[in-house]
Amino acid sequence: MLLSDKLKEECGIFGIGSHSEAARIVYLGIYALQHRGQESAGIVSSECKHLHIEKGMGYVADIFSESRLERLQGNSALGHVRYSTAGESASWNAQPILIDCWRGPIALAHNGNLTNASYLKHELERDGAIFHSTSDSEVFLHLISRSRRRTLQEAFVEALRTVQGAYSLVLLTPEYMLAARDPHGFRPLCLGRVGGSYVVASETCAFDLINAEYVREIEPGEVVRIEGSSLESQMPLPKEKPAHCVFEHIYFSRPDSLVFGRTVNTSRREMGRYLAREHGVEADVVVPVPDSGVSAAIGYSQESGLPLEFGLIRNHYVGRTFIEPKQSIRNFGVKVKLNPVREILRGRRIVLVDDSIVRGTTSKKIVSIIRAAGAKEIHMRITAPPIIAPCYYGIDIPTRRELIASSKSVEEIRKFIGADSLGYLSLEAVLRAVEDNKNYCAACFTNNYPTDVDPAFNEKQGSLFVRAEESRT
Repeated sequence: MLLSDKLKEECGIFGIGSHSEAARIVYLGIYALQHRGQESAGIVSSECKHLHIEKGMGYVADIFSESRLERLQGNSALGHVRYSTAGESASWNAQPILIDCWRGPIALAHNGNLTNASYLKHELERDGAIFHSTSDSEVFLHLISRSRRRTLQEAFVEALRTVQGAYSLVLLTPEYMLAARDPHGFRPLCLGRVGGSYVVASETCAFDLINAEYVREIEPGEVVRIEGSSLESQMPLPKEKPAHCVFEHIYFSRPDSLVFGRTVNTSRREMGRYLAREHGVEADVVVPVPDSGVSAAIGYSQESGLPLEFGLIRNHYVGRTFIEPKQSIRNFGVKVKLNPVREILRGRRIVLVDDSIVRGTTSKKIVSIIRAAGAKEIHMRITAPPIIAPCYYGIDIPTRRELIASSKSVEEIRKFIGADSLGYLSLEAVLRAVEDNKNYCAACFTNNYPTDVDPAFNEKQGSLFVRAEESRT
């Protein structure tokens, strides 16, 4: 990624039942969720007793031509955009995953990460299972296929009881759709209606695009069945303490989405306000790092009384890859995406607002660009606490040794990135900003995980099936 120091999005899911233009509605839905994954995208549609699939690597708009959408016949459909937090970035890991087993054709789309997937995969392979991807999502399908339960829905619930970790997922068959969240509710999944059709999506911004009405969140531990225009709900999983991912509000979700019952824009503005209270400084102007720092910068500006100006302009038309110049250009990777507005920055004291610092490399480059544009002082303000621990629940946080805050003090980080001052928002303030009632997971800031995790399971979040990946090279 061009801003390689940013945490990488997980995945986005969108499904609809009983609609005459199901595949096209799903296309629009995953288009709205593109920010949650840019590596691959796919759509499965249901027609009579058959499921049709189209998927590929890249952006939604690049994959789905008119002819591909025409092939996706049927009145129910399921879509997915992916960033690989478990399993390598490759076409065989693109979702939805479609299989044809003794229960009939089944398609699955998953957002999250299974903390016991390596163990389950090993046990399944010992019993003769053959895996066609390195994604942990395929474990679900093997468990469902091997279950002796009478119905597919019963087998689905049995599989949910077997896996551990984070999952928001949707399963599509020719007859109906099943949607579920893990008992902790790590990842978001919401329910809506458009006309007489039910829709499910990772974020409500996908509802807005298709004029769907937001109904409610799918609850942690809930399984919803959508068949035609009917909806059935059951709560078959053990009740657990909620552990919603706080980074959905800090960075991942779009600010126009309602996530975990609260608008993301409101949370980020509150984080900016608290940041101004905790780390106020004499300065001339507040500058956000676009795009995720904008809402928080507005809050900081309102609370501090300092004017807000867009001193960094983001190029929104940069693709997944770009051709670098043969001769080195300093900070090229960041410059191609962010460019300074010199008349705003020159000779002024800047409060630079961003959502997080991971390795520190991108923050260092951004500070350098602003300094070269003539800024007098640069005061970096971060709307999250220092990230000190990996995430095992679906965020691509690097290994502990790669996290700059795991081994350096705030002052050492300040010196490394070259800022005149550095302030992180306290965890207490973050939780107040999201109106937390002890319902959020903040393990990446505290090293206190809400579930049992095996550190040996995942030295790096993106290498779940590391042996399988190594065998391909």
